[in-house]
Amino acid sequence: MTVASGPGTARPASPELLRSVFRRHAAGVAVITARGRSGPVGFTATSLASVSAEPPMLSFAIGTGSSTWPVIATGEHVGVHLLGEHQRELAQTFARSGADRFGPSTAWREGPQGVPVLDGVPAWMVCEVVTRVPAGDHRIVLAQVLLGDSTGQGRPLLYHQGRFGGLRD
Repeated sequence: MTVASGPGTARPASPELLRSVFRRHAAGVAVITARGRSGPVGFTATSLASVSAEPPMLSFAIGTGSSTWPVIATGEHVGVHLLGEHQRELAQTFARSGADRFGPSTAWREGPQGVPVLDGVPAWMVCEVVTRVPAGDHRIVLAQVLLGDSTGQGRPLLYHQGRFGGLRD
């Protein structure tokens, strides 16, 4: 294998290399929610991507070790919420293991298909899960958008260098 020369030293592929490279990649922040038998579940995701316009589809990744995975693994519907820069605390709550994600500090309601819908987000969608694709220690979930609302206020929340932040003009 030929490695291009540059300012640093190339390293072999590893989880640490992947993490260090993607810390340099700014990503939008979303919260994925679903209704489980024991109540609502959710997690913070930076892997959200638009997949198809016709039909409208998106994808996101979830670790199989996540406490939310068992519900996503079998559930038919998910809520996808794009967070605004005013929602750093909400992103941290849904990213923290063991947090009371749907406690008193989280404003939400039951939405279409019983999916938990977060209040105050710039945009949200309710989607039907189409398939789950194995990808190492994660699964890529493909979901078709059923309905949504993009009229909320706020500039997008970003994740970069291990921190939540906003756009700079």
